[in-house]
Amino acid sequence: MASLRSDWLHRPTHRKVWMLAAPMIVSNLTVPLVTLVDSTVAGHLAHAGELASVAVGSAIYALPIWVFGFLRMGTIGFAAQASGRADGDALRRLLLQALLLAVGLAAGVLLLSLPLLGPVLHMMKPSATLDALSRTYLHVRLLGLPAALVNAALVGWFLGMHNAGMALRVTVVTNVVNIALNLAFVLGLHWGVTGIALASVGGEWLGALAGLAGVAGQLRRYPGRLPWRTLHHWSEWRPLLAVNRDILIRSLALQGVFFAVTALGTRLGDGVVAANALLLNGLLLAAFALDGLANAVEALTGHAVGAGDRGALRRGLVVAGGWSLIGSAVFALCFGVAGRSFIDMQTDMAAVRAIAYQYLPYLTVLPLIGVWSYLLDGLFVGATRAREMRDAMLVAGAAFVLLALGLRGWGNHGLWLAFLGFMLVRAVAMAWMGWRIARRGGWLGAAANPAA
Repeated sequence: MASLRSDWLHRPTHRKVWMLAAPMIVSNLTVPLVTLVDSTVAGHLAHAGELASVAVGSAIYALPIWVFGFLRMGTIGFAAQASGRADGDALRRLLLQALLLAVGLAAGVLLLSLPLLGPVLHMMKPSATLDALSRTYLHVRLLGLPAALVNAALVGWFLGMHNAGMALRVTVVTNVVNIALNLAFVLGLHWGVTGIALASVGGEWLGALAGLAGVAGQLRRYPGRLPWRTLHHWSEWRPLLAVNRDILIRSLALQGVFFAVTALGTRLGDGVVAANALLLNGLLLAAFALDGLANAVEALTGHAVGAGDRGALRRGLVVAGGWSLIGSAVFALCFGVAGRSFIDMQTDMAAVRAIAYQYLPYLTVLPLIGVWSYLLDGLFVGATRAREMRDAMLVAGAAFVLLALGLRGWGNHGLWLAFLGFMLVRAVAMAWMGWRIARRGGWLGAAANPAA
């Protein structure tokens, strides 16, 4: 306890944590803010089907974004460790590798999207109106995918180098432009669902340009050369691809659960899926804010591993963990006190509001359960321990499937209970994995050998 108190009272660590976390909290909050604006704008259109189509279309579009989350998560750990070693050559190689992966993956998804879109929508069994509107949204929205994946790679690279300001610039430009165009296209020009999708595309491309414009200045801090010849060697790609493989599997399981919540909700009616979307916006607000502290843990962990600094690693976890717990309690209190106002702000449809009110208690407890997963994600990402992250997520995903099947007779209450169970099992599994790593020699010796 004395050690924990000493770590918590270490003021330089508080400054480091907030130097990284504060810009990322602002940056991360703009992401659910965009979703919130999308839902709010759609929620004031003529029909519930238009709001539901944005929810369904966004859930489908989010699949490749979340599945390829390794473009950020896999990059940040390696970039932080290279920064800790002051290795300019490695930083240049990593950036190019991440950008090439982003462009290649986007091209593959776009080629597969046309033949796969129909079966994915059919699996969700939407109404005819919801099917047509969702297709309209997605045909436009997918045009922004290459820029979105490039943005993910850039944000991870900037964060790994402890430049949260540039990561903030990429995300804020993306999302502020999105919001502005959303209001102009939908409320001003009355383009409906198509306008919402076009606004997102415009924001993503301008954000990518803003990020790429800042790369040269960042590299001047780390002198070096791009080792072009080594890019032809498999050994130079294997560590990054091996870690990304495990993060990909982990992300598939995570996104599969979120997608299942939306897909199973569609079978309960358009009103239910619309109400669940409004509630999940609250979870997104909490998750993305608390992820700012997790981002700080990622960068601090990677730098400590690269520099071999055990004390810095421990202090970063204690300080970020303490602030994460405080933040989760604040969100739980806000949802408990002002949850109905949060729902009312997003839609004026009385039927959707009434459904959402029933499930507010689940949203209230979610931040208190989910906070531990976000914090531990930061530790595992910074130490490039992707294999353990993968295993913990697979256990949690299996728990969700079992709970969803066992509680299917409880309707939407069963769906929310299964989701809460998933978040709880995920946190417990990661904590156990972290304890095992500490028992086997500690985190400084645990930077994964990704090639293994």
